[in-house]
Amino acid sequence: MNKNYRVFNFSAGPSMLPLEVIEDVARELPNYKGSGQSVMEMSHRSEVFDKIIKEAEADLRSLLNIPDNYKVLFIQGGATVQFSMVALNFMGGSHKADYIITGSWAKKAYKEAQKYGDVRVVASSEDDKFSYIPKVKKEDFREDADYVYICYNNTIYGTHFPYIPETGDIPLVADMSSCILSEEIDVTKFAAIFAGAQKNIGPAGVTIAIIREDMLGKAHPMTPVYLDYKTHADKDSLYNTPPCFAIYVAGKVFKNLLDKGGIGAIEKKNKEKANKLYGAIDESKLFSCPVKGENRSLMNVVMVTGREDLDKKFVKAAEEEGLVNLKGHRSIGGLRASIYNAMPEEGVDKLIEFMKKFEDENK
Repeated sequence: MNKNYRVFNFSAGPSMLPLEVIEDVARELPNYKGSGQSVMEMSHRSEVFDKIIKEAEADLRSLLNIPDNYKVLFIQGGATVQFSMVALNFMGGSHKADYIITGSWAKKAYKEAQKYGDVRVVASSEDDKFSYIPKVKKEDFREDADYVYICYNNTIYGTHFPYIPETGDIPLVADMSSCILSEEIDVTKFAAIFAGAQKNIGPAGVTIAIIREDMLGKAHPMTPVYLDYKTHADKDSLYNTPPCFAIYVAGKVFKNLLDKGGIGAIEKKNKEKANKLYGAIDESKLFSCPVKGENRSLMNVVMVTGREDLDKKFVKAAEEEGLVNLKGHRSIGGLRASIYNAMPEEGVDKLIEFMKKFEDENK
């Protein structure tokens, strides 16, 4: 493989960023807009960075049409820390929460929440290796539950909620780490949304939390100050030194999306890419996708050949063609192509072309 050109990176995360954003960051790296310093060096209390973080929040609000009664927070620790923060902050009423388990990350969140209260699994797709999204209805949830929790898109298993669970007056909390900014969503359907950056937002290091204001101030007394959402809300995400550089790059990505027409435009392109790739898999006699119909993710496309040795051969051969990180998650094997916002259609086309070539050579 020629190392002098950029590969098509199908990693589930950290993932591709828009090339124009990377080039823009590179130009500003030693001297951000005449400040004489890099964003990596400047004080988070400076006027320059204050403008960066405020513009990032404003642009994200515009992209997702976030109402004024929701706080937008930039927090460190990745989505995994949110598993604890959600339970500590929101399970302060009845100390009960209902979880829908659709993959490894939802399962980990459930296990973490069990440390802090009465946590129940309402539905799970583990019986069929998380290859589908279970159907639930309002009556399935406990009326006195403090919240209902879902993982909206399942990175490892390639599934996505085709519907938003009806929870009535029970707050709905969603992990959207691997699908945020890829499709239009109605934020008002959720009491809280969180997402790690390293898929569609920017480099790893910052997590976005979008919290309805009435959910704040309810943290368990044992909650560490840094794990209390209100701590960050009261200080506009500047309680301590935030991940400044990651926030700066995220802001660049937000502006890039706005310049490209916003979420509606990117969702259309994402559907075109996904439909093209799923179509190639369904037409193939070698490759197959275990996820059916409306449960399929736009972002994470899983497939298998049915032979572990052939999967490994495919991954190695693809790398030589500049198609990298196509190995499935270590927990399930197989193959996976993550086609986040920054993956150009050209990359999907090249992958499909290679799949057809590989199939012809391995009949």
